[in-house]
Amino acid sequence: MKIRTRFAPSPTGYMHIGNLRTALYEYLIAKAQNGDFVLRIEDTDQKRYVEGATDIIYSTLKRVGMDWDEGPDIGGNFGPYVQSERKPLYAKYAHKLVELGGAHYCFCSADEADEQKDEQTNTKFVDPCKNLTLEEARKRIANGEPYVIRQTIHKKGTSVFHDVVYGDIEIDYDELDEGVLLKSDGFPTYNFANVVDDHLMEITHVVRGNEYISSTPKYNLIYEDFGWQAPVYVHVPPVMKDAQHKLSKRNGDASFQDLVAKGYLPEAILNYIALLGWNPGTEQEIFSLAELKQLFTAERLNKSPSIFDIAKLTWMNGCYIRNLSLADFHALAMPYYEKCITRKVNLEFLSSVLQKRVETLAEICPQTDFIETMPEYDVLLYQNKKMKTDEQIAKNSLVLALPVLEKVDVWTNENLFEVLKALAENNGLKNGQVLYPVRIALSGKETTPGGATELAVILGKDETINRIKQAIDKL
Repeated sequence: MKIRTRFAPSPTGYMHIGNLRTALYEYLIAKAQNGDFVLRIEDTDQKRYVEGATDIIYSTLKRVGMDWDEGPDIGGNFGPYVQSERKPLYAKYAHKLVELGGAHYCFCSADEADEQKDEQTNTKFVDPCKNLTLEEARKRIANGEPYVIRQTIHKKGTSVFHDVVYGDIEIDYDELDEGVLLKSDGFPTYNFANVVDDHLMEITHVVRGNEYISSTPKYNLIYEDFGWQAPVYVHVPPVMKDAQHKLSKRNGDASFQDLVAKGYLPEAILNYIALLGWNPGTEQEIFSLAELKQLFTAERLNKSPSIFDIAKLTWMNGCYIRNLSLADFHALAMPYYEKCITRKVNLEFLSSVLQKRVETLAEICPQTDFIETMPEYDVLLYQNKKMKTDEQIAKNSLVLALPVLEKVDVWTNENLFEVLKALAENNGLKNGQVLYPVRIALSGKETTPGGATELAVILGKDETINRIKQAIDKL
């Protein structure tokens, strides 16, 4: 049997981290066994539809390298792959389910149903319409009465089903409510549409959040009533913001797009969320998508929720940045340079310096703001016990360095370092007593992305000389 999984997001906005993780696990389950990964758009909830959200889904999956084998944009043998385009199918199967005894026509209003419900006492709606004969119900439909189709829970006792993550699960049928399967406007609810679609699209494995465990017996009843084979269930725990709260875009938590905008690399994000619920069984933490496809098994998914740790993601992102080629890092850094640097500087060399020191691309502008404009700073910054400097030593070093630097013709990091190192030695100074004051003079900052000579190369000779003169005057 060929493994077939599906990612079936609703087009309601940005890509939530939990949704992307679900897509990743579905993708890996399929690809680890040379199976098919299907993209299906579940847009039956028209009230929550957001214009352009489908394009966000496409671009996100493509950006992280999760190509789909079938979907709305590329087609396939089981289309259409947008639920709103499958509307007649759901009506057909819903009416068929009524005939099979797994559902019934309900003429009660939504208000009437809601009046009976009470979550605190677990009171469910007891539908009087389920006692109507099929003939009576059809007469009322023929007379133009609005109706919905509700599921009929016709079993007693306990439902038992197996989940890859949680093992065998038992739920009493008495705990299930007879929810709506087909709404009065002809659109199906999620609970019905996904069962019909998963069967017709021959989906073998369903990955979803563990909040759907309690509803699974209802899905299984639909499968049983139609005589269909239920899929393999893989329920995963949520991604948490902290011990009490789920990660949620509604609460302002970062989406995939937010993280990318903050300078995180898509590959790093994907690597990190793979480990939010999956244990590789080794100490390895950095995985390419190709490696994940080889190593992933659903059996190693965790039962416990995972807490999203932005510090861990930032560390991992730094690893990915340092593993880039310099050319690739420079290409990624250029849009940031264009936003915050107008001065003519050695950007290629700047990239070689920054790549070793930034953990996210968004750190580029804050770390390089001194290039564009020399900040105001207190001369007390020249005091540094470790470097054995103070204002007087700093001024002396800068006065010594200025004529030497003015004579330098080969303006490279290596040559400048040797020149200033020789200057220190010839004047009985420690290297730091020269290099530290030069670095402060060029940046006006306690911490910088590079050392004194690296900053000099980035700024160029003219600006370096100019800033040292200004520092001498300041001191």
